[in-house]
Amino acid sequence: MKEKIYRRIKAVLLEFCLMLLRWVGHIPSHSFRKVIYRLSGIKIGKGSTIHMWANFFDPRGIEIGEDTIIGDHCFLDGRASLKIGSHTDIASQVLIYNSEHDINAQDFRATTSPVEIGDYVFIGPRAIILPGVKIGNGAVVAAGAVVTKDVLPLTIVGGVPAKEIGQRKLENPRYRIGRAALFQ
Repeated sequence: MKEKIYRRIKAVLLEFCLMLLRWVGHIPSHSFRKVIYRLSGIKIGKGSTIHMWANFFDPRGIEIGEDTIIGDHCFLDGRASLKIGSHTDIASQVLIYNSEHDINAQDFRATTSPVEIGDYVFIGPRAIILPGVKIGNGAVVAAGAVVTKDVLPLTIVGGVPAKEIGQRKLENPRYRIGRAALFQ
């Protein structure tokens, strides 16, 4: 009984912290938001930006490399490890999950699997990345795709569920993403 009370208190505190992070997401200052996000447990590399209105679940499991941009209204799930590489561009309204319900379990329990997104990846608007997926370096996920399986490096995927639709011609990416829009 004591353990159940402890888990419930811990869950309520996490929900409160997530509510505060949502409020922070409305402040149009990258620097201020980055400080608060780091204090919440997100590891954010040098030069990386999380645009306004992003939402999180358990930020302590989220790690973002250098020079990466996370678009507005994205959802990043940190209930299991979520690693996002360097020089990666995640467009607006992308949803990245690493927890889901086991639809065949009698108790409908949640299961978690880490998500890993490599360097120089582009994920288009409104794409959904599901638990356990690894996206290789230089890969591209088309807008609206639902990624249910690993994506090989330099592969372009699209559709529902996402399937290979091409190969990226840039074999050895070395670009920098560039400056984020000032008030986003």
